[in-house]
Amino acid sequence: MTLVDDTQQLAFYFGICLFIACFIGNGINILVFSKVRTYRTNPCTFYFLMGSIDNMLYVLLNLTIRILSDTYKIDIYAASDVWCKIRQFFLFVPALISVTFSCLAIIDQFLITSRNVQLRNCSQIKWAHRISLFVVIFWCLYGVHVFFVYRILSTTRTCGSDNPILAIYSPIYLIGIICGLPVGIMTLFGFLTYRNIRQTLRPAELQYDRQLIRMTFIHVVLVVVSLLPYGVNRAYTLITSGIVKDSDRQSKEYFVTTIVTLGTYLYYVGSCYTFLVTSNRFRERVKDEIFCCHRPNAIAPT
Repeated sequence: MTLVDDTQQLAFYFGICLFIACFIGNGINILVFSKVRTYRTNPCTFYFLMGSIDNMLYVLLNLTIRILSDTYKIDIYAASDVWCKIRQFFLFVPALISVTFSCLAIIDQFLITSRNVQLRNCSQIKWAHRISLFVVIFWCLYGVHVFFVYRILSTTRTCGSDNPILAIYSPIYLIGIICGLPVGIMTLFGFLTYRNIRQTLRPAELQYDRQLIRMTFIHVVLVVVSLLPYGVNRAYTLITSGIVKDSDRQSKEYFVTTIVTLGTYLYYVGSCYTFLVTSNRFRERVKDEIFCCHRPNAIAPT
């Protein structure tokens, strides 16, 4: 078997595993964050809830298509301009919504740990509801442009765009908006939150929120590990686009691109599992909700 064949097999089997893990993990997140009152009324975990719903939608609509495309060379959207445009819309918009909710979660933790009372007061569930609605509407309106620039190309009979402006914008979108900007925002506010904790709060004062802060921090790490290699790979592809490459180099780059692209799905899949590892309270809530191990006499943390 050639390296290309091995890459296609890897994309198929790893993609199937990610698909299953997505529905289990995000399903658990949605169940726990929507049913447990202490999570449902917390702005940070509300953003995690919205992100989990969006992540499940993103993986359902895009990972299945990638598996068919990379493994079997089947493009189910190549027969219709309408389906081509719809697919591109759901490739762009849910990804932007998801990373925005991740940014909002760490920003909320910065607000709630701030010494400034006015900043702490900005962390309210009613504002989280309004901001979430605005985020969804804003990115949906932003994604309308794909209906005008994507179509079935007559030369290749595949879904794509020959718009020169989009050719300039696509690297900015992939490297900057999807990778660089979210990683930068979450790293910055993660550092500021850590500084707030170190400078203004005693450990006893964080008893209720300490595990949630830990969950948010590990989520930031997941974002960086999942998205940063993809951004670096896209930058490399852009820089070397004018170089003539032999078939061996093309095969190796195809392999690396497949790995880092599948790696981005760890972000859409992995939050529940990182939460389970880092939070005793989350594990207990999952156990309660799934196995109905409710303890009516237990005293809720304050």
